[in-house]
Amino acid sequence: MGAVELDIVDPRTAEVADLVRTHLSFAHETTPPEHVWALGVEGLVDPSVTLYGARRGGVLVGMGALRELDPAHAELKSMHVRAAARGNGIGQLILDRLLAVARERGYQRVSLETGTMDAFAPARRMYERAGFTPCPPFGEYTDNPHSLCMTLLLTTTPAT
Repeated sequence: MGAVELDIVDPRTAEVADLVRTHLSFAHETTPPEHVWALGVEGLVDPSVTLYGARRGGVLVGMGALRELDPAHAELKSMHVRAAARGNGIGQLILDRLLAVARERGYQRVSLETGTMDAFAPARRMYERAGFTPCPPFGEYTDNPHSLCMTLLLTTTPAT
């Protein structure tokens, strides 16, 4: 299969923008429109966001972003692995990198919002294995049956 390379990417490039569109399509196919919180290219170029791309054999197969909410709190955004590349640990590699960056930057907590539908079950399991636990809505999120907010205190030891 080949090694996976993770680097910061520009969401305005054609290849990355295509993956962002795929991510947004997935979100809109599985979630009522008023509960889709996925960022488009314009949201990903915000200076508070760092977007990483995962490449295997030079091909972009996944992405994930870290958005600073405040100096102590970051949020995971835009976690997506192309359907053909799922089940190979790429999502876990992206998550591990984002959590390592969060620790390097001195964040005390990382939170996320994900869907409650079956399509999001593998992501929820991955986050739970990493130590994320359910939390009340934060930021712009609302308490609704389509969203699950989770958080991880970085003062804890990473799961192995």
